[in-house]
Amino acid sequence: MSNSKIALVTGGSRGLGKDMALNLAKKGLDVIVTYHSQQAEAEGVVAQVRAAGQNAVALQLDASNVGSFAGFFEQVQAALRETFDADKFDFLINNAGTGLYAPFASTSVQQFDDMLNIHFKGPYFLTQQALPLLNDGGGIVNISSGLTKMTNDLSSAYASMKGGVEILTRYLAKALGPRRIRVNVVAPGAVETDFGGGRTRDNKDVNAHIASLTALGRVGLPTDIGPVVAFLCTPEAGWVNAQRIEVSGGQGI
Repeated sequence: MSNSKIALVTGGSRGLGKDMALNLAKKGLDVIVTYHSQQAEAEGVVAQVRAAGQNAVALQLDASNVGSFAGFFEQVQAALRETFDADKFDFLINNAGTGLYAPFASTSVQQFDDMLNIHFKGPYFLTQQALPLLNDGGGIVNISSGLTKMTNDLSSAYASMKGGVEILTRYLAKALGPRRIRVNVVAPGAVETDFGGGRTRDNKDVNAHIASLTALGRVGLPTDIGPVVAFLCTPEAGWVNAQRIEVSGGQGI
C-alpha cells in the first residue's frame, strides 16, 4: 500500500487544474483528476504525474450535475482500490468551472443557473458526498476568484457564486473541525488560460489592462496558482484553516 496522500482535483485536465495536479505530484501526493470531455488531455496529465514519480488516474465528471455524483464516487472507490490500494483519499480540490461574461441587465435565467450549478451547487453537494471517503486530518481547497473583491460589470453571476463558495468554506471549516479536516479557499486573479474562451490570455487589450491594474505588472499564469494549492495540502499548512488566500499579484489594490 502506498504511503502517499491522495488528492482529487476536479477539472484537472487543463489550465489551473492541470498545474495543481502537477504541483501536488511534486509535493509527493498521488492524484485523481476529473475531466468533463477532454479525456485525452486528462490522460496526458496522468502521464506527467506518473513521470514525476507519483500515481494518478483520470475519471469523467460533470461537476454541475448533482445527480451524477453517487455514480462518480462509486468510480472513485473503485479507482482507490485498483490504482492506489486505498479506501479513502485525503484532499478535495473543487476547481472545475466555466466562465461567463454577461452584463447584469441581460444575464438570462439559464446563464444564472449554469453558474449556480457548476460553481456553487456542484461543489456544495460534491463535497457533501465526498465526506465518507475523505480521511480525517485531510483537507478541502475551494477555488474562488479575485472578482469577489474586485468588481467587473460582466461577472455578476459568476462572482456571486464564488462569494457563496467563500462563505461555504468558513462553514465547512467549522463543521469539519472535529475531524481535523482543514478547509480553505484560493482566489486567483486574472490568469492566462482558455477559461472564458481565453479572453484574458488572447485579447491583448484585456491582458494589458489587467496588467496595468496589478502591482506586479503582469497577468497571472497557471504556474502561479498550482503551487499555492499544493502547499495547502502539505503538513506545513497544517494550521491554515478557514482562510481566503488571494493569488493575484496584487490586482486591483
